[in-house]
Amino acid sequence: MRLEHFTPTYMVERIYDLTVDDLKAHGIKTVLADLDNTLLAWNNPEGTPELRQWLQDLRDGGIELIVVSNNTTKRVAKAVAPLNVNFVSWSLKPFPRGILHILRTHHLKRDEVIMVGDQMLTDVWAAHSAGIRSVLVQRLIESDMWQTWLNRSIEKYIKKIVFKAHPYLKWEKTLRDN
Repeated sequence: MRLEHFTPTYMVERIYDLTVDDLKAHGIKTVLADLDNTLLAWNNPEGTPELRQWLQDLRDGGIELIVVSNNTTKRVAKAVAPLNVNFVSWSLKPFPRGILHILRTHHLKRDEVIMVGDQMLTDVWAAHSAGIRSVLVQRLIESDMWQTWLNRSIEKYIKKIVFKAHPYLKWEKTLRDN
């Protein structure tokens, strides 16, 4: 395991800051997104008007969104039903299983796909293991589901190491090439 596994390609404050123009400028045709605290606050399954507008902007721009979650099929299906997006559940992040499944079944090129998530230990690592670019976003709310607590504890330590080794990494409003 190398430090690069945890080092995001980009750091953007919120997933909603990813604009169609910015994604297209980086050759992105499909956005893969973590569910809890990335796309939706884990305790707000309805989402926000901002989320619905962002999804509409993606659709209008011809960019597909697919949720990649470690949660159960029942949980993810219920969460994304109102959003009308495809998903992969039980993705087993940080393993690339879910991402590779999407690449294969949707016939996607790696350089046209990006993975967005709020955790280095799952989302960023899975993206790099699958050979695609990653976007680390700040979590939507400070609290997490109880299962995420251990990852967050370990991630604090990893973030210190990554940020020390890569001082150019900082929260942005757009996909800035480092």
